[in-house]
Amino acid sequence: MMLGVLLARAGVDVTVIEKYPDFFRDFRGDTIHPSTLELLYELGWLDDFLKLPHDQLGHVGARINGEYVEVGDFTRLPTHCKFVALMPQWDFLNFLAERGKRYPTFRLLMKTDGTDIVVQNGLVTGVIASDDDGSATIEAKLVVGTDGRHSTMRERAGMTVENLGAPMDVLWMRITKHAGDPVQPLGSMRDGRILVTIDRNEYWQCAFLIPKGTFDQLKASGIEALQRDIVDAVPQLEDRVKEIDDWSKVSLLEVRVDRLETWYRPGLLCIGDAAHAMSPIGGVGINLAIQDAVAAVNALAAPLLAGDDLGPALEHIQARRMFPTKVTQAFQVFVQEHAISPVIAGTATIERPPLAMRLLDEFPRLRGLPARLIGMGVRPEHVQTSDAFTSPS
Repeated sequence: MMLGVLLARAGVDVTVIEKYPDFFRDFRGDTIHPSTLELLYELGWLDDFLKLPHDQLGHVGARINGEYVEVGDFTRLPTHCKFVALMPQWDFLNFLAERGKRYPTFRLLMKTDGTDIVVQNGLVTGVIASDDDGSATIEAKLVVGTDGRHSTMRERAGMTVENLGAPMDVLWMRITKHAGDPVQPLGSMRDGRILVTIDRNEYWQCAFLIPKGTFDQLKASGIEALQRDIVDAVPQLEDRVKEIDDWSKVSLLEVRVDRLETWYRPGLLCIGDAAHAMSPIGGVGINLAIQDAVAAVNALAAPLLAGDDLGPALEHIQARRMFPTKVTQAFQVFVQEHAISPVIAGTATIERPPLAMRLLDEFPRLRGLPARLIGMGVRPEHVQTSDAFTSPS
């Protein structure tokens, strides 16, 4: 959506297709990072965006066996917004869609599924899309696969994916929030259980980590086993955990960490999760995806408008965005292997926060380092294209 809106703003004719009739999906992340808020500031959209209901997270911490440690401080970042905005992603996508519709070069097709690519003489020239009326071909100078970790576009193009591995999967569920609930840290770890709680005003959106591939085994133990695990992680939820009384109220999110060896071929580019699936650690997947989109717009707008060869621009996009992808994924894999995997597998017992977390908690200035990695990322991008129209009405 960000890619489509910014290309349309630059004067490029864009069609964005979305498989579903709306953007409501519980699996979508809730974090809008300072780097993304900075982009909205550069575009002049920040004030309107911040009028939408949201919470602001200036500090981030975790509770380890009952002991709270603060590990990130966003208030020192060199950005206009020194916080992470917590907002359901469907609200963010609706905001971008409304911005895009103000440009005559933007077209959004809902309930439209991209099922295949069209290839002529080795060049991708369009997408076969299906909707309620059947299938049709959408011709394009460039097709961009933004269709996630199970990307149809990259699969149809036969692109090679390197799997870096992930030791866990995530169970996604919601538990009612009570008026007197204390503020929950994003992550709680106790007795080998790890639970992430996201405040969605009326309920807690909960992510419970399990060893990869053990969901069927957990289901065989009964829903009561999951209830006990959740209470072990966050005892305050004991009075309402029985709301999760059936497995239909639990969704499995398969965690993947992978990346394409080559993000493009003639006429096709993949970005975001389609190019590099990220671990949920740090909630940085949306951040990387949006940075990819801005870098792509900066490189593609001029040659698309001029009708020039897109090959050099596609090569430049991967060259620019591969480094931050590798650095971020390396950090995530390190945390997975050395912190999360031993705990959820039961091979390590953490009695108190690890030394690195205790140092971050004790020395406030150190908290700016993880905050910068999470909040701004490696090599943050900036909008370099101009608005091709007078102020859209």
